[in-house]
Amino acid sequence: MRVAIGGISHESNTFNPVHTTMDSFNIFDGRELLKDEAARFLMDAGIEVTPTIYASALPSGVVEKETYIRLKEGLLSRVEGVGKVDGVCLILHGALEVQGVGSGESDLVKGVRDVVGEDANISASLDLHGNIAPEFVRATNILTAYRTAPHRDVAETKVRAASLLLGSLKRRTKPVSVMVNPPVLLPGELVVTDIEPASSLYRDLEKIDGPLGILNASMLVGMAWADTPNSCASAIVVAEEDHAEKAYESACEIAEAYWNRREKFRYEVEVGSIDETIKMAKESLKKPVFISDSGDNVTAGAAGDIPLFVEQLLAMGVTDAVVAGILDPEAVELCKAAGVGARLRIEIGGKIDKINAYPIEVDGRVMNISKDGVAFRTGGIDIILMSRPRAFISPDSLRTYGIEPLTRKIVVVKLGYLFPELKKIAALELMALSPGYTNLMIDRLSYRRVRRPLFPLDKEFLWKPLSRG
Repeated sequence: MRVAIGGISHESNTFNPVHTTMDSFNIFDGRELLKDEAARFLMDAGIEVTPTIYASALPSGVVEKETYIRLKEGLLSRVEGVGKVDGVCLILHGALEVQGVGSGESDLVKGVRDVVGEDANISASLDLHGNIAPEFVRATNILTAYRTAPHRDVAETKVRAASLLLGSLKRRTKPVSVMVNPPVLLPGELVVTDIEPASSLYRDLEKIDGPLGILNASMLVGMAWADTPNSCASAIVVAEEDHAEKAYESACEIAEAYWNRREKFRYEVEVGSIDETIKMAKESLKKPVFISDSGDNVTAGAAGDIPLFVEQLLAMGVTDAVVAGILDPEAVELCKAAGVGARLRIEIGGKIDKINAYPIEVDGRVMNISKDGVAFRTGGIDIILMSRPRAFISPDSLRTYGIEPLTRKIVVVKLGYLFPELKKIAALELMALSPGYTNLMIDRLSYRRVRRPLFPLDKEFLWKPLSRG
């Protein structure tokens, strides 16, 4: 048996006006792609695996149409070039939004289906924060998503997608995916699977897998910072074709359980305004205190150039802090030209997100120069300035700039929830409800295209799944 593998993965934030272009994508093909966990699983099972391309980029604005078309054509041409395949294993996200196209997953999978025909089975692994279009579901056989947030089961999910595909090929069956959408759109920081009410809901998914022709169950939270008709939570159940009715019943049960919990989801850590979280951090006897600048969360597609934390740390007299980081290529070039140890006055931030921020002037010294940025010290605050978008998700990502997080009092990161490696070293975690393209108070954003009513944008309405017609 022969299976093609590949994908295009991107979490698109429609509130960020800067389109994502080709230079933002990392592209893997050939032998590199065959190192992926899903490919290795299939090869170990004796399947002939044909790599196409896999392209991924850091979450950001909508993907430029020309970029998407080039990536799509690159993938499809490789699928077409290998001849007949029995299946396709796709590594996707679920929230790929393309300029002038809409749902990138829907368009891509339709293209794949046109090439491989109806006889081949198509399986895809998805992020928990995907916004899933009905036509995407109809064009695939198997959809399965992460069950953890923060995500710790990425590899496991890809292998599960490959395993479900392999099982269907061996049985010569045509699985179907069934979706039910509870009208809820919550920021991912409210649906953390380590705590209730999400933890039990996601544990219960495992009980649905397996019996009576039901193959797999997923509950997607959705991508809250995408204003699209598909922006919504999704319960997806995969079943053998003759068990589609049972799959729909199971999807309804999952969707209703999620709907019934909608007002109970909560933040995992203490939250407050920028000033409140700085005050809490100053008063704490612990260190390091990590504060998430959640409104400018680059792992959810924010601009990453809002300098409000720098401004307030200075105003509140903080003398030991790190801000990681601020995207500002112009400031980086000025610092690099001046060199390590140079003292200068520069303007930072507020050049991309001009709605929620403005540039500020800081006087300080260049402390460290790295390939894609610099560390700039003003007072006792070290600001990491970057020439390219970057998420600081581990201690080593800070050490690259000569900063040892374990010795610092306050470390501000442009994230939502902390990633596991930072969580391990944080003596105290705080989350600032800050402004930006990933504002956690989503009712402050201007949604125009989402289907209404939709919680929490709307609150006084009832919902029940429709009978399967």
